[in-house]
Amino acid sequence: MFEWGRGMLFFLLTVVFYYLSKALYRRFPLLPLTPLLLTPALLVAVVLLSHVSYADYMVESRWLLWLLGPATVAFAVPVYQHRQLIRRHWLSLTLGVATSVLVAVSSTVWLARWLNLSDLLQRSLAMRSITTPFAVEATRAVAGQVDLTALFVVLTGLIGMAIGEGLLTCMMIRSRLGRGAAMGASAHGAGTARAYQMGPTEGVISSLVMLIAGVMTVLLAPWLGRLFW
Repeated sequence: MFEWGRGMLFFLLTVVFYYLSKALYRRFPLLPLTPLLLTPALLVAVVLLSHVSYADYMVESRWLLWLLGPATVAFAVPVYQHRQLIRRHWLSLTLGVATSVLVAVSSTVWLARWLNLSDLLQRSLAMRSITTPFAVEATRAVAGQVDLTALFVVLTGLIGMAIGEGLLTCMMIRSRLGRGAAMGASAHGAGTARAYQMGPTEGVISSLVMLIAGVMTVLLAPWLGRLFW
């Protein structure tokens, strides 16, 4: 009973911290205050101060992790609403996503090897450029560490959200299609949230690219595992 109560307490703390940080970020839109960064920081501080293990924290909070799947599927709603846009650009989107998946995985693995990172870190880093539900499944296919991959996914999304728009501007990429696709392919969920702030077209394309990249990576993961390891 005690373990269940403590798990429920951390579940509630996670939800409360998220909504508080979301309200704070809405008022002061600074990167350190984004819910993706502030909420985990607050939870880590509470867990460390209370000497609670990760397993105890996940007793009830695992339901939040499960909700990542339905949340990702929800991105399909605006994609369906703008299906005419997708029909016009299906070839460029398909080729672009395939290229982004291969470049993201290969460049990550080669950089990790150049830095002499361990084999486990290489496998866990490889799938960092897709959203968490897909990254978890793809990482299992290449025998990586799921928890590490989830961390790398969040960090990748935060970096992409922070510098993505500025980088695209510096590169003089003005196409809404190109800007949205770049954000979705490189920064997944966090990038897609930023893309919707850039414009509805950018947001829709980012959602679509994020989903296609996730599905494609999961399907290619066994082959990629054999190719790099």
